[in-house]
Amino acid sequence: LDDTIRRNVAFGLRDADIDEGAVARALAAAQLDAFTRTLPAGLDTVIGDRGVRLSGGQRQRIGIARALALRPKLIVADEPVSALDVSIQAQVMNLLDDLQRELDLTYLFIAHDLSIVRHISDRVAVMYLGKIVEEADRDSLYKSPRHPYTVALMSAVPVPDPGRRDKAQRDRILLTGDVPSPVDPPSGCRFRTRCWKAQEICADEEPPLRELMPGHRTACHFPVEDDERTAAAALRLRQREDASAERLTAAGA
Repeated sequence: LDDTIRRNVAFGLRDADIDEGAVARALAAAQLDAFTRTLPAGLDTVIGDRGVRLSGGQRQRIGIARALALRPKLIVADEPVSALDVSIQAQVMNLLDDLQRELDLTYLFIAHDLSIVRHISDRVAVMYLGKIVEEADRDSLYKSPRHPYTVALMSAVPVPDPGRRDKAQRDRILLTGDVPSPVDPPSGCRFRTRCWKAQEICADEEPPLRELMPGHRTACHFPVEDDERTAAAALRLRQREDASAERLTAAGA
């Protein structure tokens, strides 16, 4: 918003209705008060269209201050650090952690970076084409994913240890096919067109979100077992299914 810092933090309010104390507290909580004091115009500094006169981290902190000015209990954070470089990401994530503890906040945190999701979340929901396909507490989901889409996502997470990269590359599950249109999704299970475990029922019936373990729910007719969580295991399963299909075809002939 091409306006002043004050009006960006107190977004939507008229000047006469702006609570200066709330703005100051929000900027302090977002760790932006010291920076604001260094500016000649202070809170009246115009930040330019889309905050072009500020760094990415400063823009993000103003966004955090704007949310905190309302004294919320719940904050919806949609990709809050995806456009930032790694060092600034870490600063903003640490700030969000601190604010959660100090202000007893709840976050609905939306992101594609699985390492950041793991860092910030207590519970995680995985979505595919607008549907939740798996939901569990953080440790259970990352240790024992049960939906094939979740397993494929986990296999694609970069491995920082060079000694483990070759094995990680062998174990990565590469999904085939294009992502269907969310406007016209496949019948039954939306993931079935890219799933290595798909069978006829997957096209006929949408799987319900079922609790397979305490607090761990999965929407899949054939949830992944522990020994199927590698590319090699998935390939063996596909080969067995193809061989079975060939035998059935031969028998039918």
